[in-house]
Parts: sequence; structure tokens; C-alpha cells
Amino acid sequence: MSIFPTKILFASDGSEEATLAARSAAALATSTGSELHVLTAGPEFPYYELPEAPASFEDIAKAQKRKAREVLDEQVARIEESGAAVEEAHLRMGERPGRVVVDLAEELGAGLVVVGSRGLGPLRRALMGSVSTSVVRHAHCPVLVVREDGRGEASFPPGRILLALDGSEEADAAARMAVELATSTGSELHVIHVGKIAPVYHPERHGYVARYERLHEHAEQLLDEQVEKVKAAGGTVAGTHLAMGRPDEEIVVSAEGVGAGLIVVGSRGLGGMKRALMGSVSDSVVRHAYSSVLVVRKGG
Repeated sequence: MSIFPTKILFASDGSEEATLAARSAAALATSTGSELHVLTAGPEFPYYELPEAPASFEDIAKAQKRKAREVLDEQVARIEESGAAVEEAHLRMGERPGRVVVDLAEELGAGLVVVGSRGLGPLRRALMGSVSTSVVRHAHCPVLVVREDGRGEASFPPGRILLALDGSEEADAAARMAVELATSTGSELHVIHVGKIAPVYHPERHGYVARYERLHEHAEQLLDEQVEKVKAAGGTVAGTHLAMGRPDEEIVVSAEGVGAGLIVVGSRGLGGMKRALMGSVSDSVVRHAYSSVLVVRKGG
């Protein structure tokens, strides 16, 4: 079953990162023929920006709503100026922004949520803001976290996509989405599998040693099997990459090595009102990757 076209929900807070994400959301909606919704969520509580100039609670709430509306209108205008169509603009106030995004995505039946992410420099990335973190962890559908490509531009269309596969059902869902994205955007699709190095006790050496060769052969076999699945789904694989070690580290390093503008990973989660935290691999990739990251859950 095809994933696109679908409903895309882009969440904006008016920041520079959100403006970059808007370009990606617009380009993605256009290239996949998807319906684009734009959301701005105001603060949960009115707050005093200028303590020396007191105002009533109602005045502050009204001012903040006006500001949020301005942010929303500006993002919609920029998206439409780029040639993309906005199906509907949504303004929500007085709730936790992360929860607003997740709830609206479910209400709309969105197939993808797009958010921006803050980061610091090429050497050390800051943690994502609380809103984007909450959305990635709790959304029912795939979430695209957009980062700039090092030149102050949104890394979409990505040019090259790195798909990380581990043989799980979540990875299978990620593969289906990666194949459609690569096809619709004309991007190269690269596939990586990271084999684990498990230490075993060696009685003669009185210590632990890594069973590297056998595990490497097993990893090669899994990679070949995953690549065949991608091809069977209609994907064209431009390159395959096998690594051994910590999956999160190897995925991030490999993405830089191939110049990927997008990493696609699967993530485990729980349905309903209470979402589980992301698995450690996808969590770490989202936090530390230099490129945009698409996190896909089973069924996404």
C-alpha cells in the first residue's frame, strides 16, 4: 500500500529552524501530492515579557494570541509563495505545544509530521527542544525532524537518503517510506546495516573476546536480505554499507560519509494515549545526526 499522498502536518513556532522546516514540508507536499496543514501552538500559560510594564492576564493572553497568529500567517504566506498549497492553517493556544501537535496529527489522520530542530555547531549538537522531542517520542505517525544542511538551507529534497535497517518490522515500515521518498524526490537511496559486536568469554585467555568474523558474516547476510526487500518494494539501491559496532554512532558517521541529506530509521512505540519512549538507537540518531532524520513506526 502506498504511503503517499497523505496529510502532512507542519508545526511552526516562528523560529529560524521552523522556517527551514517549512521549506522541506512545502517541497515534500508538492513532490508527493500530499495535503499540507500548518500549525502554530501558543504558550501553555500567558507570561510577562516585560515585568516593568505590568498588564492584565487577559491583555497578555490576547497579545500572545496575536503574536502566534502573526507567526502562523507568515509561515502560510511563505509556503504559498514557494508554490505549495496550504489546505488549512491551525492556531491552538493554552495547551502544551508538543501535546497539541500530537493530538492534531491524530485528529487529522496525518501520515507525517514535520518539525524543526535546534542544534549547535558541527562538533557538538544540542538536545532538541522539548516540543520537537515530545512530538518525535509520542506521535502516532512518522516524524521528520529537519536540520539545515550546513549552508543554512533545509536538506530537502535530500539528494541522498540513508536507510538504516535491522530486520525489524519497524525497519520494514521505514524501508517502504524511504523507497517512496527516494522515488518521488529523485534521491539516491543508500542502505546501511550495523552488526553488533558481542563479547564472549574465552576460558583459555581468561577474558572476553569479540566473535567478530562470525558476527560479520551474519551481518552481511542480513544486509543482503534487507537490500533484496528494498528492491522487491520497487526501490533502486545506489549503495550498501555494512558497519560493526554501535548502531547509532555508525549510522550518523555513515550518513556524513555518503553526504546523506536524510536518515530514515525505524522506532518502536506504543499506541493509544500513552506513547513509549523511542528506542535508544533512533533517539540517539535524531539527537546527533548532522542531517534531517525521519523516524518511522510500524504501520507508519
